[in-house]
Formats: sequence, C-alpha cells, structure tokens
Amino acid sequence: MSASLDSLYQQVILDHAKARHGDGELAGADAEHFERNPTCGDEITVRVRLEPGTDRVADLRWQGAGCSISMASASVLSGLAPGRTLPELAALVGEFRTMMRSRGAGEPDDEVLGDAVALHGVSKFVMRVKCGMLAWVAAEACGAELSAR
Repeated sequence: MSASLDSLYQQVILDHAKARHGDGELAGADAEHFERNPTCGDEITVRVRLEPGTDRVADLRWQGAGCSISMASASVLSGLAPGRTLPELAALVGEFRTMMRSRGAGEPDDEVLGDAVALHGVSKFVMRVKCGMLAWVAAEACGAELSAR
C-alpha cells in the first residue's frame, strides 16, 4: 500500500473517530448487544432496528467509549448496515472479519466494505484487531438474535 493511501486511510479513521456517525440511543430497537474488550477497556453497545415486517436493517446505532479504532469502526459500520437484510449484514461482517484477520495481506473489496477498508492496516497489529472488530461482533450478535426469532 502506498504512503499516500495509508495517510488517507488514517485520516478516514480519525474523521470517523471524531465525527462519530450513528453514536446515540435508538428508540424502538429490536435487538441490543454489549461487547467489551478487556485488553484495552473499549466498550460498545450496538442497537439494531428493522424495517417493520422485514429482515432489513432500518437503523444501527451504537454507544461506547474506547480508542479511535473501535469508535471509527463503529461509526463506519453504522453507515454500512442500514438497508441490508440480516443475511447481507452477516455477509458484510464476515467480509470485514476476513479483512481483519488478513494481517495486512491482499486487497479488501472497497465495493463491499466502503470506508471500512480504511481499517485494513489495523489487521497488521494483532493486538488492535479486537478493537476494530468490537462493534461488528456486537452487530453480528444482534443479527443472530433477530434471525432466530
């Protein structure tokens, strides 16, 4: 990856960490899940609301505290999840997980992951992968709960 692309990705992470999209309460949430990273203390609660009578995500909101990586990751996720069905959300989480386990290898699909590709560089730092995954794991748990109903 070029130095300019690394710089751009770092800026996307910082921008999302500062302007936390999707941060806040969600009235009428259909599912809620809390995750904590005991290694660094990051905490997040993800809430999902479906479009009435469907399995399509109407909104995904989160509240949490932690490092720039975990907060930026949650912010990015909140922009990607709405409009997706629960199986599509599960596939998105799977694609993100694959990228985060890559240890920096390969090129993630920006058509699928959008701004989440900015977190690809985090995959090189094993101790930070859980920070990046925190919101996604919580969203995955919400999706599994909703799918089981």
